[in-house]
Amino acid sequence: MMKFASRPFALALLAAALTLPAAVLAQAPSFSGDQRREIERIVKDYLLSNPELLQDIMNELEKRQATAEAEKHRASVSEHGAQLFSSPRQVTLGNPKGDVTVVEFFDYNCSYCKRAMSDMLDLLKSDGQIKFVLKEFPVLGEGSVQAAQVAAAVRMQDPSGKKYLDFHQKLLGGRGQADQARALAAAKDAGLDMARIEKDMASDDVKATIEENFKLADALGLNGTPSYVVGNDVVVGAVGLNTLKEKVNAARCGKPTC
Repeated sequence: MMKFASRPFALALLAAALTLPAAVLAQAPSFSGDQRREIERIVKDYLLSNPELLQDIMNELEKRQATAEAEKHRASVSEHGAQLFSSPRQVTLGNPKGDVTVVEFFDYNCSYCKRAMSDMLDLLKSDGQIKFVLKEFPVLGEGSVQAAQVAAAVRMQDPSGKKYLDFHQKLLGGRGQADQARALAAAKDAGLDMARIEKDMASDDVKATIEENFKLADALGLNGTPSYVVGNDVVVGAVGLNTLKEKVNAARCGKPTC
C-alpha cells in the first residue's frame, strides 16, 4: 500500500480530486483499489486538518461560475439584442437615442419591483443619456398576466410612453394585488381610451408582446423579477440605485464611476 506524507503531494491530490471527474479517477489504470482508497483517505484527512481550504475552494468555484454565467449572459444579450433593445412591442422611456440602454423585466405584483420603481425614476431624472426599456414579465399568477395584458394595450395607444409611465406608476405603486380591474382603473386614471384598451387587450399584438418577453427571459435564464439588462450585462434582483448607476457607468466608460 502506498504511503504519502508530503504536503505538496497532498495538495496535488486534492487538486486532482476536485478538478477531475470522479469517473476518471475511478477508472485510472495506474491506481489499484487499495491505492484509490488510500488517496481518498489522505484527501479526507487533509481537508479535516485544513478546513479553511474548503472555503477557499468554494470562493474560487463561485468566482468561476459567476464568470461563466456572465459570459453566457453576454452571449445571449448579443444574440437577442434586436428584440431586447429595439422591439416594436416594448415601452421606451428616457432618451431613445441614449448611449446606455437599461432593460427591466418586471411583474406588477412583485414587491421588489415596487421598490425598484423609484430607482428607475431616479435614473431617468439624473441621467439624460439613459434609454430605459420596460418589458412586462408576469410570473406571479393570473392577476399579473391580466395586468400585463392591460399594460401592453396601453403601450399600443401611447407610443411616447408618457401615459404609459403614468399608468405604470399608478398600478405598480398602488396597494393590493394587481389584476385586470385594478389595471383598467389605473389606465382610466391615466387618461387612456378605455374602449380601445378593451379591444386591444384581446389582440394578437398583446399576446405576442407577452410571449416575446417570456422567450427573451428564457433565453437570458431569467426566472424572477425585477431583472435587468444593462448594456451587455444581466443584473438579477432589486440591486438598488447605486449598483444600477455603477452598471450604467461600466457600460458607458468601463468603470463604476465615469
